[in-house]
Amino acid sequence: MILLQELISIDQFQLFDKLSTKLFLRLCVDLAAIFILIRFIYFPNYKRTDLFLTFFVFNLIIFLITYLLNKVEMSMGAAFGLFAVFSMLRYRTEGISAKDMTYLFLVIAIGLIAAISKGSWIDLAIFAIIILGVTHLLESGWLIKKEHSKLVSYENIKLVAPEHYEALLADLKARTGLNVHRVEIQEFDFLKDAAIMTIYYY
Repeated sequence: MILLQELISIDQFQLFDKLSTKLFLRLCVDLAAIFILIRFIYFPNYKRTDLFLTFFVFNLIIFLITYLLNKVEMSMGAAFGLFAVFSMLRYRTEGISAKDMTYLFLVIAIGLIAAISKGSWIDLAIFAIIILGVTHLLESGWLIKKEHSKLVSYENIKLVAPEHYEALLADLKARTGLNVHRVEIQEFDFLKDAAIMTIYYY
């Protein structure tokens, strides 16, 4: 029993020595990239903190699982298969918007890249900078004008008719104070003389 414990202890120390530098450098780059993505890109745009735990834990668990699996001979096809499986995960108790899902895919992708990349940590940092840079450009509105949307209930159903579209936009602008430029009708409620619509504004 004592001999077995000594052997296990020796193997653990040898494994730690082999993995320490590579593992912690990759983990540092991964966590730094996720911190910048969530704290300085996601939060300033959406002002939500309830998904912080989801993003960080998903990234960390996927990084560790993939890194350990990567010690076994694994093809690129298997890696993409893992990405597909992890990408399908979502919480059933609460709906996640398309943009939140996009950030979830980003944290999954960064974790996978950090775990299976064959290059050095410098190469990994360059990949992370490219992902962060492109995401920041798209979110900042420098490349394209950023459009926002809200779901509203509108009771003046007479203006919902196609021939009154311009009057509908003018009424929505006056009521909301937003620069509404287009509207999508989601459903009608003729019992309440109301319509559920999505308004888009800059």
